[in-house]
Amino acid sequence: MDTKTAQLMLKPGREAAVLRRHPWVFSGSVARVTGSPAPGDLVSIASAKGEFLAWGHYSPHSQIRVRLVSWKPEPQPDTPDFWRRRLQRAVDLRAPLITDTTTTAYRLIYADSDGVPGLIADRYNDTLVVQYLTAGVEQRRELFTELLWEVVGQRMALRTLFERSDVDARHREGLKQRTGLLRGGPPPEHIRIREHGLVFSVDVRGGHKTGCYLDQRENRWRLRRLIEKRAAIETAPTLLNVFAYTGSFAIYGLAAGARNVVNIDTSADALELGRTNLEANDLDPTQSKDIVGDAFEVLRDLRQEGQTFDVIVLDPPKFAFTQRDVQSAARGYKDINMQASHLLRSRGLLLTFSCSGAVSDELFQKIVFSAALDARRNLQIIGRMIQGPDHPIALTFPEGAYLKGLVCQAVDEPRA
Repeated sequence: MDTKTAQLMLKPGREAAVLRRHPWVFSGSVARVTGSPAPGDLVSIASAKGEFLAWGHYSPHSQIRVRLVSWKPEPQPDTPDFWRRRLQRAVDLRAPLITDTTTTAYRLIYADSDGVPGLIADRYNDTLVVQYLTAGVEQRRELFTELLWEVVGQRMALRTLFERSDVDARHREGLKQRTGLLRGGPPPEHIRIREHGLVFSVDVRGGHKTGCYLDQRENRWRLRRLIEKRAAIETAPTLLNVFAYTGSFAIYGLAAGARNVVNIDTSADALELGRTNLEANDLDPTQSKDIVGDAFEVLRDLRQEGQTFDVIVLDPPKFAFTQRDVQSAARGYKDINMQASHLLRSRGLLLTFSCSGAVSDELFQKIVFSAALDARRNLQIIGRMIQGPDHPIALTFPEGAYLKGLVCQAVDEPRA
């Protein structure tokens, strides 16, 4: 072990999480720092007795003071070969997706869950979009850029490597937001991808997240299967798609046989891109209606108009960024689920989601229960949903599980 490397010694009794291989060391667990590590530097973690525990990247501006990368004392985990192997492993684990020609957009690197804290890498056809979110990967930005271009380029023909480090998480690391071209040619205004055979146009330069919500891909497919089964035995179901963005859930629903689909979103531009996606998939545009507006207000308007739907999808943005936000987030989730419960027909399906990691599965279920109770509706849970397999959840890192969803079925009629 290099004696020049800075060391963080933990307070007595604070080593349990590290021994369980949880990748975060919080500031409150640190007793003292030996040396003068800069943001992103490799540091060693020692117990209160001075025993080596792990290596990690130092982040003095964050409550997560160190993000761990290795629990082996030798060799130091900071060589190009070490990180090349980590990236290669993550890409190899996505082999089933890479070889699936019906889908050309997915996550290749998922930060701590893939052993590369702070690094996100998403594929959109021949474009790779990356996010450098922590001090550790920021310090090694050029190295990771070169390795990604090499490792991913060996598996698929890359034309572009584009950065979207424009998220609030960087502020908590003391980093400024940044976007721009890293390798290859500039991305087009819209990239056309395939997802389970359907076609979508994606804005990787300015769209949500790195361009679209890749984590919902398998849940969109599940919606399609649910609607196909309904359409096969009864009248084609109606669909309300709330927080629609570019209408991906609606496209899946229409492809499955849904009718009179309504999309709600605050962004007219996003909904317009959804119309483009309709045309690209040869779907009937007369079966889809867009409403630009605040979802909370529009849902109330639809209820006052006496409208009801066979299937409702609630896929809101993150309401809780930290534990401090949970109470206000719970009120927001309850409100939209209560309004949706009023609009759901008998035997109708409600697919409701939360992408707030601070809101637990148990709490989310309680919120939906409370919303249905206030709406005087009797709902059954007939399924649960999580993020797709390209967003794996390490058993040592439960925080990697953020997306949660319920498939609920109404067993009674809506009340006036």
